[in-house]
Amino acid sequence: MPSTMTAKAERYRALHAGPAFVAGGCWDAGTARLLVHAGMPCLETSSAGVMFARGLPDGDGLATREIMLANARDVAVAVDVPVTADLENGWAATPDGVAETIRQAGATGIVGGSIEDTTGDRADPIWPLDVAVARLEAAVAAARALPFTFALTARADQYMHGRRDIHEVIARAQAFQLAGADMIMAPGVSEPREIAALCDSVDIPVAAIVGLSDAPLTLEALGRLGVRRVIVGSAFARVAMAGVLAAARETAQGTFGFTQGLVPFGELNGLFRQLNSGK
Repeated sequence: MPSTMTAKAERYRALHAGPAFVAGGCWDAGTARLLVHAGMPCLETSSAGVMFARGLPDGDGLATREIMLANARDVAVAVDVPVTADLENGWAATPDGVAETIRQAGATGIVGGSIEDTTGDRADPIWPLDVAVARLEAAVAAARALPFTFALTARADQYMHGRRDIHEVIARAQAFQLAGADMIMAPGVSEPREIAALCDSVDIPVAAIVGLSDAPLTLEALGRLGVRRVIVGSAFARVAMAGVLAAARETAQGTFGFTQGLVPFGELNGLFRQLNSGK
C-alpha cells in the first residue's frame, strides 16, 4: 500500500505543476468510476453529495468523521486515480482533534484533503486567525508524519459566510501557507480580479470551486488567472439530484417524457461491468 500511495500522491502533486486541471466531485464508488471513465485525472469527494445521497442536509453538523472517511475509503478503493476528500473543519475544535482526523484520513487510501477555518457555529462561523493557524499547524504535522506525501489544502471560508473581504482572505491564505499548507482554496471567490489577486498572493497552488456562482469562467480562463486545480464540488451531485427531482415531478403528473433519450440500461450496465472488471 505505501508504494501505491506514494505513486498516487506524486501524481496528484505533479498535476498542480500546470496547466490547470479539473478534479471530479464524486460521492460514491459508482460516480467515482464514471468520472474516471469520463477522463477526470483525480477525484475529490463532495460532502454535500454524500449527505444528499443519505437524504440529509449538508452543513448542519450531520456529516460526521466516521461517515465521510468511510465514504472516502470506498471511493479510493474503487479507482486507480488519486483521490482527495472534503474533510470539512476536521470535525474537531481542538488542534489535536484535527490532527487525529488527518491521521485517520491517511489510512483510507486518499492522498489529500481540505480543512476549513470554520467553527460549525452559525452565529460565529469563522475561527479567529490564530486559532485557525494552530489547527492547521496540527493538521500539517500529522500529514507530514504519514508514510506518503499527504497534500493538505487550507480553506479560507469567509465568502461562504458573508464576509466578502478579499484582503482578509488573502491574509489568511498567506498565514496558512506559512503554517505549512500545501494548497489554498477560498470557496465563493469568483470575480476574476479577486481570483488573480489570491493566486498572486501565495507561492503554493490555489484551487477554485465552480458552481457556487454564475461567473462564466472556463478552465482555460481560470488557468490564466493562476488557478491550478478546479473543483466541481457538489455540482455533479446537484445535477443528478435535479434530474431525479424533475423526472419524479413529471411522473407525479402522469407522463414519462423523461424516459426519452436515456442511456440504455444494457449500455450503462455493461459500462459498470467493464469498469468493475479492471478492479
